[in-house]
Amino acid sequence: MFSFTIAAVVFGVVFLAELPDKTALAGLMLGTRYRASYVFAGVAAAFLVHVALALAAGSVLTLLPHRWVQGVVGVLFLAGAAVLLFRKDDDEEEVKKPADQSFWKVSGAGFMMILVAEFGDLTQIMTANLAARYDDPLSVGVGAVLALWAVAGLGILGGRTLMKYVPLKLITKIAAGVMLVLAGFSLYEAVGG
Repeated sequence: MFSFTIAAVVFGVVFLAELPDKTALAGLMLGTRYRASYVFAGVAAAFLVHVALALAAGSVLTLLPHRWVQGVVGVLFLAGAAVLLFRKDDDEEEVKKPADQSFWKVSGAGFMMILVAEFGDLTQIMTANLAARYDDPLSVGVGAVLALWAVAGLGILGGRTLMKYVPLKLITKIAAGVMLVLAGFSLYEAVGG
């Protein structure tokens, strides 16, 4: 059964974690060069593939003993928070221009860029963790996909404007804080639950 609460929690966590990531910047660069709807179609399709892979990995984790899974999930959330807090910003991403502006060339470029750049990314691992934590692949999948699409859309349509009003460091710290709270809950369940 679909849970709006789980979908909303996943949306918030994934959105905050992905916002300071390279997706928004890549979307911004592609969106300034090409038709936004073409770029979004390719990026959205790539995120569907990533979330499906993450849900499959999370479903495998649910087959393991509950306490052990919660411990692993807690440690991975701690690692994710550390990555957000201590990573160096590498905002300079090279994007190659497709030869023409057709739908298939532009959306294909967006799809391939996101598929390669986001494979094994923090939010993909986080989505697998959340799928294991909640044992609700549909709700987790919907929340994660909508969050990733929202970040891509913001990047494509107005990333520069958002970054003028909300400092990237603040967004990163909020995302890390949320991950620390989730790590605490998971580790508490692993030890005391």
